Amino acid sequence: MLTRNSDMTYTKINGARFHYRLDGAPDAAVVVLSNSLGTNLATWDAQMSALAQKFRVLRYDSRGHGLSDVTPGPYTIAGLAQDVVGLLDALQIPAAHYCGLSVSGLIGQWLGIHAPKRFESLTLCNTAARIGSTDGWNSRIAAVRESGIAPIAKGVVARWFTEDFAKRQPTWVEGARQMLLHTPPEGYVATCAALRDEDLREQVSRLTLPTLVISGAHDAAVTAADGRFLAGKIPGAEYLELNAAHLSNIEAADAFTAALLKFLGQQEAK
Repeated sequence: MLTRNSDMTYTKINGARFHYRLDGAPDAAVVVLSNSLGTNLATWDAQMSALAQKFRVLRYDSRGHGLSDVTPGPYTIAGLAQDVVGLLDALQIPAAHYCGLSVSGLIGQWLGIHAPKRFESLTLCNTAARIGSTDGWNSRIAAVRESGIAPIAKGVVARWFTEDFAKRQPTWVEGARQMLLHTPPEGYVATCAALRDEDLREQVSRLTLPTLVISGAHDAAVTAADGRFLAGKIPGAEYLELNAAHLSNIEAADAFTAALLKFLGQQEAK
Protein backbone atom coordinates (compact mmCIF):
# COMPACT_ATOMS: atom_id res chain seq x y z
CA MET A 1 0.00 0.00 0.00
CA LEU A 2 1.29 3.46 -0.87
CA THR A 3 1.79 5.91 1.94
CA ARG A 4 -1.20 8.17 2.15
CA ASN A 5 -0.60 11.83 2.81
CA SER A 6 -3.26 14.51 2.88
CA ASP A 7 -3.36 18.26 2.75
CA MET A 8 -6.26 20.69 2.84
CA THR A 9 -5.55 24.25 1.86
CA TYR A 10 -6.40 27.20 -0.37
CA THR A 11 -5.02 28.81 -3.50
CA LYS A 12 -5.94 31.86 -5.58
CA ILE A 13 -7.03 31.15 -9.16
CA ASN A 14 -8.66 33.43 -11.71
CA GLY A 15 -9.63 36.02 -9.15
CA ALA A 16 -11.03 33.64 -6.52
CA ARG A 17 -9.73 31.69 -3.54
CA PHE A 18 -10.29 27.95 -3.95
CA HIS A 19 -10.45 25.33 -1.24
CA TYR A 20 -8.85 22.05 -2.25
CA ARG A 21 -7.50 18.84 -0.77
CA LEU A 22 -4.79 16.43 -1.91
CA ASP A 23 -4.69 12.81 -0.75
CA GLY A 24 -2.46 9.89 -1.66
CA ALA A 25 1.19 9.38 -2.55
CA PRO A 26 2.88 12.55 -3.86
CA ASP A 27 4.53 10.65 -6.73
CA ALA A 28 1.37 8.88 -7.93
CA ALA A 29 -0.64 9.81 -11.02
CA VAL A 30 -3.12 12.59 -10.29
CA VAL A 31 -6.90 12.22 -10.47
CA VAL A 32 -9.07 15.35 -10.24
CA LEU A 33 -12.52 14.84 -8.70
CA SER A 34 -14.99 17.67 -9.38
CA ASN A 35 -18.29 18.08 -7.52
CA SER A 36 -21.86 18.45 -8.71
CA LEU A 37 -24.18 21.44 -8.36
CA GLY A 38 -25.05 22.05 -4.71
CA THR A 39 -22.32 19.84 -3.20
CA ASN A 40 -18.65 20.17 -2.25
CA LEU A 41 -15.51 18.03 -2.21
CA ALA A 42 -16.97 15.80 0.53
CA THR A 43 -19.28 14.32 -2.09
CA TRP A 44 -16.34 12.03 -3.02
CA ASP A 45 -15.72 10.68 0.49
CA ALA A 46 -16.93 7.18 -0.45
CA GLN A 47 -14.24 6.93 -3.15
CA MET A 48 -11.28 8.23 -1.17
CA SER A 49 -10.07 5.20 0.75
CA ALA A 50 -9.63 3.09 -2.38
CA LEU A 51 -8.52 5.84 -4.78
CA ALA A 52 -5.86 7.32 -2.52
CA GLN A 53 -4.11 3.95 -2.25
CA LYS A 54 -3.25 4.10 -5.94
CA PHE A 55 -3.49 7.74 -7.01
CA ARG A 56 -2.80 11.30 -5.92
CA VAL A 57 -6.38 12.56 -5.57
CA LEU A 58 -7.13 16.25 -6.00
CA ARG A 59 -10.54 17.39 -4.81
CA TYR A 60 -11.72 20.99 -4.72
CA ASP A 61 -14.84 23.02 -4.00
CA SER A 62 -15.95 24.50 -7.29
CA ARG A 63 -16.43 28.24 -7.61
CA GLY A 64 -19.37 29.41 -5.50
CA HIS A 65 -19.52 26.14 -3.56
CA GLY A 66 -18.23 24.83 -0.24
CA LEU A 67 -15.38 26.92 1.14
CA SER A 68 -14.30 28.38 -2.20
CA ASP A 69 -15.08 32.00 -2.97
CA VAL A 70 -18.41 33.12 -4.37
CA THR A 71 -17.67 35.52 -7.21
CA PRO A 72 -20.35 37.50 -9.08
CA GLY A 73 -22.33 35.45 -11.58
CA PRO A 74 -23.42 34.29 -13.98
CA TYR A 75 -20.74 31.62 -14.39
CA THR A 76 -19.96 29.82 -17.63
CA ILE A 77 -18.86 26.24 -18.24
CA ALA A 78 -15.76 27.61 -19.98
CA GLY A 79 -14.91 29.70 -16.92
CA LEU A 80 -15.47 26.82 -14.52
CA ALA A 81 -13.31 24.61 -16.73
CA GLN A 82 -10.55 27.22 -16.74
CA ASP A 83 -10.64 27.06 -12.93
CA VAL A 84 -9.61 23.40 -13.20
CA VAL A 85 -6.69 24.24 -15.48
CA GLY A 86 -5.74 27.10 -13.15
CA LEU A 87 -5.72 24.72 -10.19
CA LEU A 88 -3.45 22.31 -12.05
CA ASP A 89 -1.15 25.21 -12.93
CA ALA A 90 -1.06 26.47 -9.33
CA LEU A 91 -0.14 23.01 -8.07
CA GLN A 92 2.36 22.44 -10.91
CA ILE A 93 0.51 19.38 -12.21
CA PRO A 94 1.19 19.08 -15.96
CA ALA A 95 -1.52 16.49 -16.65
CA ALA A 96 -4.16 14.52 -14.74
CA HIS A 97 -7.07 12.17 -15.07
CA TYR A 98 -10.41 13.94 -14.63
CA CYS A 99 -13.64 12.69 -13.07
CA GLY A 100 -16.64 15.01 -12.81
CA LEU A 101 -20.28 14.50 -11.92
CA SER A 102 -23.30 16.35 -13.36
CA VAL A 103 -22.24 19.97 -14.07
CA SER A 104 -18.64 18.85 -13.62
CA GLY A 105 -19.18 16.21 -16.28
CA LEU A 106 -20.09 19.06 -18.62
CA ILE A 107 -16.95 20.86 -17.47
CA GLY A 108 -14.99 17.70 -18.29
CA GLN A 109 -16.38 17.66 -21.81
CA TRP A 110 -15.26 21.27 -22.31
CA LEU A 111 -11.79 20.42 -21.00
CA GLY A 112 -11.51 17.42 -23.29
CA ILE A 113 -12.40 19.58 -26.29
CA HIS A 114 -10.36 22.67 -25.44
CA ALA A 115 -7.52 21.48 -23.17
CA PRO A 116 -6.90 17.82 -24.07
CA LYS A 117 -3.14 17.99 -23.48
CA ARG A 118 -3.74 18.60 -19.77
CA PHE A 119 -5.67 15.38 -19.25
CA GLU A 120 -4.96 11.67 -19.55
CA SER A 121 -8.60 10.54 -19.46
CA LEU A 122 -12.14 11.67 -18.70
CA THR A 123 -14.76 10.03 -16.50
CA LEU A 124 -18.08 11.77 -17.09
CA CYS A 125 -20.71 10.84 -14.50
CA ASN A 126 -24.46 11.42 -14.45
CA THR A 127 -24.08 14.10 -17.06
CA ALA A 128 -25.00 15.10 -20.59
CA ALA A 129 -23.83 17.35 -23.39
CA ARG A 130 -26.93 19.45 -22.65
CA ILE A 131 -28.42 19.33 -19.15
CA GLY A 132 -31.97 20.51 -18.57
CA SER A 133 -33.79 23.31 -20.36
CA THR A 134 -33.52 27.08 -20.40
CA ASP A 135 -36.97 27.46 -18.84
CA GLY A 136 -36.21 24.89 -16.16
CA TRP A 137 -32.99 26.60 -15.12
CA ASN A 138 -34.58 30.03 -15.18
CA SER A 139 -37.33 28.76 -12.88
CA ARG A 140 -34.75 27.28 -10.49
CA ILE A 141 -32.76 30.51 -10.50
CA ALA A 142 -35.86 32.58 -9.78
CA ALA A 143 -36.93 30.29 -6.92
CA VAL A 144 -33.53 30.41 -5.21
CA ARG A 145 -33.19 34.16 -5.68
CA GLU A 146 -36.58 34.68 -4.07
CA SER A 147 -36.46 32.22 -1.18
CA GLY A 148 -32.99 30.65 -0.94
CA ILE A 149 -32.06 26.99 -1.25
CA ALA A 150 -34.06 25.51 1.64
CA PRO A 151 -37.45 25.46 -0.16
CA ILE A 152 -36.04 23.52 -3.13
CA ALA A 153 -33.89 21.14 -1.07
CA LYS A 154 -36.48 18.38 -0.64
CA GLY A 155 -37.14 18.12 -4.37
CA VAL A 156 -33.47 18.26 -5.30
CA VAL A 157 -32.44 15.55 -2.83
CA ALA A 158 -35.35 13.37 -4.00
CA ARG A 159 -33.77 13.40 -7.47
CA TRP A 160 -30.31 12.68 -6.09
CA PHE A 161 -31.23 9.29 -4.58
CA THR A 162 -33.80 6.54 -5.04
CA GLU A 163 -36.44 6.10 -2.33
CA ASP A 164 -35.00 2.71 -1.46
CA PHE A 165 -31.52 4.12 -0.85
CA ALA A 166 -32.92 7.00 1.18
CA LYS A 167 -34.64 4.49 3.48
CA ARG A 168 -31.57 2.25 3.80
CA GLN A 169 -28.90 4.93 4.11
CA PRO A 170 -30.44 8.03 5.73
CA THR A 171 -27.06 9.21 7.03
CA TRP A 172 -25.61 9.53 3.54
CA VAL A 173 -28.73 11.28 2.31
CA GLU A 174 -28.72 13.71 5.21
CA GLY A 175 -25.05 14.46 4.60
CA ALA A 176 -25.83 15.33 0.99
CA ARG A 177 -28.78 17.47 2.05
CA GLN A 178 -26.55 19.43 4.41
CA MET A 179 -24.05 20.05 1.60
CA LEU A 180 -26.88 21.48 -0.47
CA LEU A 181 -28.26 23.63 2.36
CA HIS A 182 -24.79 25.06 3.06
CA THR A 183 -24.16 25.96 -0.58
CA PRO A 184 -24.12 29.76 -0.99
CA PRO A 185 -27.29 30.72 -2.91
CA GLU A 186 -25.35 33.17 -5.09
CA GLY A 187 -22.90 30.47 -6.14
CA TYR A 188 -25.72 28.00 -6.75
CA VAL A 189 -27.62 30.44 -8.98
CA ALA A 190 -24.50 31.45 -10.89
CA THR A 191 -23.73 27.78 -11.62
CA CYS A 192 -27.34 27.16 -12.70
CA ALA A 193 -26.78 29.90 -15.29
CA ALA A 194 -23.70 28.06 -16.59
CA LEU A 195 -25.79 24.92 -17.02
CA ARG A 196 -28.60 26.88 -18.68
CA ASP A 197 -26.29 28.43 -21.26
CA GLU A 198 -24.13 25.46 -22.35
CA ASP A 199 -24.87 22.97 -25.11
CA LEU A 200 -22.03 20.74 -26.31
CA ARG A 201 -24.09 18.24 -28.30
CA GLU A 202 -22.53 19.32 -31.57
CA GLN A 203 -18.99 19.42 -30.18
CA VAL A 204 -18.47 16.28 -28.09
CA SER A 205 -17.67 14.17 -31.14
CA ARG A 206 -14.36 16.09 -31.20
CA LEU A 207 -13.27 14.43 -27.95
CA THR A 208 -10.27 12.17 -28.42
CA LEU A 209 -9.30 11.36 -24.82
CA PRO A 210 -10.09 7.93 -23.36
CA THR A 211 -13.53 8.41 -21.85
CA LEU A 212 -15.79 6.52 -19.46
CA VAL A 213 -19.42 7.66 -19.21
CA ILE A 214 -21.31 6.56 -16.07
CA SER A 215 -25.08 6.94 -15.73
CA GLY A 216 -27.68 6.08 -13.14
CA ALA A 217 -30.51 3.83 -14.30
CA HIS A 218 -32.93 5.75 -12.04
CA ASP A 219 -31.53 9.24 -12.62
CA ALA A 220 -34.39 11.67 -13.26
CA ALA A 221 -32.12 14.74 -13.27
CA VAL A 222 -29.85 13.56 -16.12
CA THR A 223 -31.29 10.39 -17.59
CA ALA A 224 -29.49 7.25 -18.66
CA ALA A 225 -30.67 8.05 -22.19
CA ASP A 226 -28.68 11.29 -21.95
CA GLY A 227 -25.63 9.29 -20.89
CA ARG A 228 -26.02 6.79 -23.71
CA PHE A 229 -26.33 9.66 -26.20
CA LEU A 230 -23.15 11.23 -24.83
CA ALA A 231 -21.20 7.97 -24.94
CA GLY A 232 -22.42 7.36 -28.47
CA LYS A 233 -21.14 10.74 -29.62
CA ILE A 234 -17.64 10.37 -28.13
CA PRO A 235 -15.39 8.15 -30.27
CA GLY A 236 -14.39 5.00 -28.40
CA ALA A 237 -16.13 5.95 -25.16
CA GLU A 238 -16.99 3.24 -22.64
CA TYR A 239 -20.44 3.29 -21.02
CA LEU A 240 -21.60 2.01 -17.65
CA GLU A 241 -25.09 2.19 -16.15
CA LEU A 242 -25.40 1.76 -12.39
CA ASN A 243 -28.38 0.91 -10.19
CA ALA A 244 -28.64 4.44 -8.80
CA ALA A 245 -30.16 7.86 -9.22
CA HIS A 246 -28.21 11.12 -9.75
CA LEU A 247 -25.42 10.85 -7.16
CA SER A 248 -24.36 7.42 -8.35
CA ASN A 249 -20.94 7.68 -6.72
CA ILE A 250 -22.72 7.68 -3.34
CA GLU A 251 -25.69 5.41 -4.00
CA ALA A 252 -23.71 2.76 -5.89
CA ALA A 253 -20.39 3.62 -4.26
CA ASP A 254 -18.70 0.20 -4.43
CA ALA A 255 -19.58 -0.41 -8.09
CA PHE A 256 -18.71 3.17 -9.02
CA THR A 257 -15.32 3.06 -7.32
CA ALA A 258 -14.47 -0.33 -8.81
CA ALA A 259 -15.33 0.86 -12.32
CA LEU A 260 -13.34 4.07 -11.89
CA LEU A 261 -10.29 2.20 -10.58
CA LYS A 262 -10.47 -0.31 -13.43
CA PHE A 263 -10.74 2.41 -16.06
CA LEU A 264 -7.92 4.50 -14.57
CA GLY A 265 -5.76 1.40 -14.19
CA GLN A 266 -6.23 0.60 -17.87
CA GLN A 267 -5.11 4.09 -18.85
CA GLU A 268 -2.05 3.96 -16.61
CA ALA A 269 -1.09 0.59 -18.08
CA LYS A 270 -0.92 1.97 -21.62
